[in-house]
Amino acid sequence: MLADQYFLIAHEDRTGRSRLHPRATGLGLAAALIGELMLEGRVRIIEGDLHIVSRQPPSDALSHDILDLLIAQPQHRDVRTWLAFLSQDAAIRVGERMMRLGQVESVTRRKMLSTTTLYMPNSPAQRNAAAWAPARLANILTRGLEMGVSDRLLVGLIAATGLTRHVLYDYEVHRQAFLMLPNAVHSLPGDLYELVEYTEASVGSVLTAGRR
Repeated sequence: MLADQYFLIAHEDRTGRSRLHPRATGLGLAAALIGELMLEGRVRIIEGDLHIVSRQPPSDALSHDILDLLIAQPQHRDVRTWLAFLSQDAAIRVGERMMRLGQVESVTRRKMLSTTTLYMPNSPAQRNAAAWAPARLANILTRGLEMGVSDRLLVGLIAATGLTRHVLYDYEVHRQAFLMLPNAVHSLPGDLYELVEYTEASVGSVLTAGRR
């Protein structure tokens, strides 16, 4: 699943902590959840609004929940509004889905006045899968291999949220990948490319507000 792959890249496999500002990670995951519905032909972006094109329930329970939310709120269509709303608990929703699939385990960290639940790979197999997520993309881009739409959208969301350096961490080794990345993103279908653009703009707004 698109959001699961983004989650693995956006979090440190040894600590479970976000590699980005948590709000930026939340927006990236929210965009990935919307992207899953778009890839399945359930919703489209038209002039900045989300439009439902099929109410057929997705097979995935989380995607089903997100589609039900969209259906229940027909008065709200603005993409950036939905990105902001879904980002609030996207990390928990995706983490719990991954936990059900055996990809991560929940770890509770207690501090003096609070507790935090993290979703992280704790077995060798889980850690290998987490390490493979960015390595797979780097390999595809570096070798100039053909990319499916889902991978191109994943690359776009990684670039939009500032995760590129965690996938392409060595300019000399990944020189070809840096050249391939813009083409991969710009070749996305129009509404998926819009999703990437809205995500980048939302992340920029959040980080700018945080510096004031």
